[in-house]
Amino acid sequence: MLLLKHLLLSVGIAMFAIAAGILSYDAYLLIAWQRRRLNPDPEAGAPGLAPAMRWRTSVALVMLAWVPLLVSAGIVIVPSGMAGVRVSQTKGTLAGTLYPGVHFVVPLVERVELFNTRDQLFTTGIGEDAPAKGAAKGDALRVQAKEGLTLGLAITVRYQIDPKRLDYIEANLPQPLEREIVPPVVATAWRELVPGYTVREVFSAKREEVRQRSAEMIRKRLGADGIVVKEVMLRDIELPQEYAKGLESLLLKEQENDRMGVETEIHQKQVKIAEADADASKVQQVKQAEGQAAVRVLQAKSEADAMQYTLPLKKEQIEQSKLEAEARKEATVKNAEAAGEAKLIDSKAEGERRKLLAQAEAERIRLTAAADAERMASEAAILKQNPLLINKIVAERLSDKLQIMMVPADGKFFFTNDVLRGMGAPGHVSQAEDVEGDGRHPQ
Repeated sequence: MLLLKHLLLSVGIAMFAIAAGILSYDAYLLIAWQRRRLNPDPEAGAPGLAPAMRWRTSVALVMLAWVPLLVSAGIVIVPSGMAGVRVSQTKGTLAGTLYPGVHFVVPLVERVELFNTRDQLFTTGIGEDAPAKGAAKGDALRVQAKEGLTLGLAITVRYQIDPKRLDYIEANLPQPLEREIVPPVVATAWRELVPGYTVREVFSAKREEVRQRSAEMIRKRLGADGIVVKEVMLRDIELPQEYAKGLESLLLKEQENDRMGVETEIHQKQVKIAEADADASKVQQVKQAEGQAAVRVLQAKSEADAMQYTLPLKKEQIEQSKLEAEARKEATVKNAEAAGEAKLIDSKAEGERRKLLAQAEAERIRLTAAADAERMASEAAILKQNPLLINKIVAERLSDKLQIMMVPADGKFFFTNDVLRGMGAPGHVSQAEDVEGDGRHPQ
């Protein structure tokens, strides 16, 4: 539809341009004919008849051009987030709201006034806060409290224009609303409400109450004009400098007082808890003592009842103990007699064993003596046959470094005999070993 509107608008403008072009061309031809007529050219001949202006064609095109222009003017497009209301030149504001989309109106008689139906904000700022629409940057809403002191309020009002009441808004309210209606109503509501409260109440004690009451007043007043108030926020409060210092110290003292009250209440509760614990402990001890006494009574009764049955059993146990003692005594006597007999038998066996050991030792000594005598006899016979063996044995036992050489007894090896004789000199010891059965004699 938007394309159609632009197309019709283009067609109308093009028809106007064509009509103007036709008249301009005809005027050019007419001027050229007049020049030729005033300055005739012999070679070109007579200028002929004057060209006619095509007025009817141009007027027809102009009249036809109004048709697409009027049709395009009758097409109104309401964008998203907006709403419109028709205003007639003859009837004034017409009832009904034009919502986003394409609408048709009477060209040149009706026009459409558009309104923003999105949520809008009216803000008064303090310091770095965003400025309000229509207010200077950083300006706060100045109101007076009950004491006459001036407070600066940082307020934000979120509102929306009621689309159903656009005809009333257009016909009765000054425009634009965000400058002419909202700021005065909001400021008036706060300035009427805050003087009923003290600075301290506005700042802390009844801050939420003040905000709610102001929101109700603003909502009621703007709602009558077709403006829906969704939220009123009191962001910050600017106190007078001297009052702020005094209030700060007062708040600190109140906080300290509150803290001491809380601590006192805690101590009182702790005392009550301790008393309750003591009472509970006392009751518990009494109950435990009563229980223990009852248990002892029951135990005594049970023991008394049990004694009636345990006395006969005790007597039987005593008789049984006596019988067991006599049995142990007899068993001890018999064990002693048996042990004596066993020791006697053991002593006899020990004597026999020692006797046998003595006989065996004597036999061993006899056999050893006989063997030694036989050995000594054989050694004596050998020494008798070879007396030099005594020297050899003595020499061997004197030193383990003594060397013995065996030489023949026939004297053929004269060199050896001479050496042996030389070794027989003082300071030397010479021995020769005669091996039994080899036929050689020592030198």
